[in-house]
Amino acid sequence: MARGEIWPLERIRSGLKRFFKEYGRYPTATEFDEYAYLPRAKTAERKFGGLVALRKQLGLETAHDLRSGTHRSDLAQLIGKRAHTEEQKVYDFLTKRFGREFVHREYFYTDDHRTRADFFVYDNTHGFCVDVFYARSLRNVSGCLNIKLKKYANVEAFMSYPIIFLQVNQNISQIELDTLVERKKRGLGKRQLLMSWDTFVEFCKGRAPLRVLGGTGKQAA
Repeated sequence: MARGEIWPLERIRSGLKRFFKEYGRYPTATEFDEYAYLPRAKTAERKFGGLVALRKQLGLETAHDLRSGTHRSDLAQLIGKRAHTEEQKVYDFLTKRFGREFVHREYFYTDDHRTRADFFVYDNTHGFCVDVFYARSLRNVSGCLNIKLKKYANVEAFMSYPIIFLQVNQNISQIELDTLVERKKRGLGKRQLLMSWDTFVEFCKGRAPLRVLGGTGKQAA
């Protein structure tokens, strides 16, 4: 069924059951728009008086308002847990590649001791900064990226090293990220890069670990 056609209630119920089978939960408004077996959120809102009303009408066994209450709390915990897991993965990779002593976690790049990035890596050039995030979908990437760009808006010109915005959801490709950047009205700064995990790995392979005087230095594979 085309996204612009009329969606009977039972068709929507079927789409919601399919989504639940795939993800173990029911979709948010954004996920309505991105899921091929459901109408756009605005279509459901116009016909049923909102997604909350639709969920109540279908008698779904979940919190009707996914913007608050238990669902919001559970989602926040899930995001926090995932963020910690992904940051640890990046940290383990960086320390193996460059050495633990050359990977600075929670790096303050201004003097206010509030504004910080996830990592700064000292290599044999100027080093590089890494800000890690996980976006559930390509649509979410844009919002996450805008938040990151605001952090660096007044300091980017003073930085002599690359600033990498690392998107770690491996279901989103570098081609998709590049297309998103090309379409943005406000592009990235000269040293700012939006990378997928695979692109980031290749980037790091092209940067040599820092060798200290008198040290043997061993470059990771």
